[in-house]
Amino acid sequence: MLELRPNCECCNRDLPPDSKEAMICSFECTFCKHCVETILFRICPNCGGEFVPRPIRPAAELIAYPASTKRVFKPESCQKSTMVSRIF
Repeated sequence: MLELRPNCECCNRDLPPDSKEAMICSFECTFCKHCVETILFRICPNCGGEFVPRPIRPAAELIAYPASTKRVFKPESCQKSTMVSRIF
């Protein structure tokens, strides 16, 4: 089951469970759509994987299976991605 992490690892933007702006890779690294498209160029800085839109868990299921509250914020990963993209 997906953790549904609460924020973008790059800019720390809140991404509630029903956000259509949340993107994940196969390891559930979580970023907002803006960072994925403009900073990361659709490649995860942590694993090199691709991003897909994060599914939205039905509200009724959030009661029994709540979203994660653990925030992951690693802006240094996004800075590395920006530097790499400038080289190419």
